[in-house]
Amino acid sequence: MNLINRTLSVAPMMDWTDRHCRYLHRLISKDVLLYTEMVTAPALIHGDADRLLEFNDLEHPIALQLGGSNPNQLAQATRMGCDAGYDEININIGCPSDRVQSGRFGACLMKEPDLVAECVRAMTDASTGAEITVKCRIGVDDQEPHEILPKFIEKVSNSGVNSFTIHARKAWLSGLSPKQNRDIPPLDYELVHKIKKSRPDLEIILNGGLQTFSDAVKQINRGLDGVMIGRVAYHNPMEILAYADTLFGHDTPSKTPSNIVREMLPYIQSHLDLGGRINQITRHMLGLFAGQIGARIWKRTLSEEAHIKGAGIDVIERALTATLRLQSVAQDG
Repeated sequence: MNLINRTLSVAPMMDWTDRHCRYLHRLISKDVLLYTEMVTAPALIHGDADRLLEFNDLEHPIALQLGGSNPNQLAQATRMGCDAGYDEININIGCPSDRVQSGRFGACLMKEPDLVAECVRAMTDASTGAEITVKCRIGVDDQEPHEILPKFIEKVSNSGVNSFTIHARKAWLSGLSPKQNRDIPPLDYELVHKIKKSRPDLEIILNGGLQTFSDAVKQINRGLDGVMIGRVAYHNPMEILAYADTLFGHDTPSKTPSNIVREMLPYIQSHLDLGGRINQITRHMLGLFAGQIGARIWKRTLSEEAHIKGAGIDVIERALTATLRLQSVAQDG
């Protein structure tokens, strides 16, 4: 039985889904599941674990995504994640970058289901409360997804995990960049639905290519347990996250981008008081007004002024004032 509602989640994205981004997303949706950036098990064990694991209690439910292929290291990292209070620990079997491949983890592990099963078993045994989950691709390189994915799912699920988020594209480990691997390999949603139909006992989450909230609802209504959305949720968070809570049984929200901006101000000021820089947070807020009148001046003001040394809350207030002024003029006109 799943402990976490994964009807809608925001994908783990390197350099994007840091703690400031997640705090912003949580203000927009109180129920969507949030993921950290991928953290490698060795980095967690040998690096600055306090910094890598830091999050605000407001962010729950929150999942830690780990990268690695050493069962002992993953077990240790899992224990650290549990001690830090994460609700879920996810293993990345989908990232195609050269750096990840050189460390023998990420998407290349689609070729090693026995090792993945061993890793998952070690993580499950080490967990003291967090759910263990898998994020994978449908295959890599010349693998035939319809042949290998069901076998991969069966092998790994037998090791104690019952929730899989499937990026419905192959990954090409050579010849395509990570960015190209997010767009060029064709999507195969039908295979993901086929997996769900053949394994109704498993939780199957779809990832890849979803552009709108209605796209997400359509896939869920076809029988999947949930969807994970990445870049659109980041670049246009109100399009996805402002409606997300309706999937969890709540009323349609009434929050506006300006409401969210004002709710962010105390958090931003606290960050500044601790010696942080304002653009470490505002870079995640550029898309709040996406698709609305004033979006351009909002984005331009923050982009041009937030990086200046000593920039403070006044930058955000000027950007918001200018944006709302344009919207008011348009309404009156």
